[in-house]
Amino acid sequence: MISIRKPETASEWELYYNLRFTILREPWGQLKGSEVLTDEDQADHAMAIDEETKEVFGVARMQTNSQEQGQVRCVAVSANAQGKGIGKLLMQYLENIALERGMTEIVLDARENAVAFYKHIGYEIIAESYLLFGEIQHWKMRKVLQ
Repeated sequence: MISIRKPETASEWELYYNLRFTILREPWGQLKGSEVLTDEDQADHAMAIDEETKEVFGVARMQTNSQEQGQVRCVAVSANAQGKGIGKLLMQYLENIALERGMTEIVLDARENAVAFYKHIGYEIIAESYLLFGEIQHWKMRKVLQ
């Protein structure tokens, strides 16, 4: 059974960061360790984990930008789990945390290949964002929470 929750043990955190590295950093020749951000201890984290096998299928985090706004970053879903609803479950988990805290919107910078996914779950493009590693266009997106 797959559950969405925060990593709890050292081994779960290792699996969490390893998936983030494998999907978001390694393909572009980035160094191991680049997947860990300086404010991890201040963010809310979510992972999709098979409770029986302990395999991690997806990860995401949300930081608080203000009392009203959360920002999702570092969303990664393993290649064998893409298109199976894992990303949607991760985003619902983080959106629920935001709602519980009284936030009214979530923003994120989506990679070009993820824009359609975010549009499908209610996000809208508000601006062109940055170019990562000189080749991955990002788009600033926003969702008003209700």
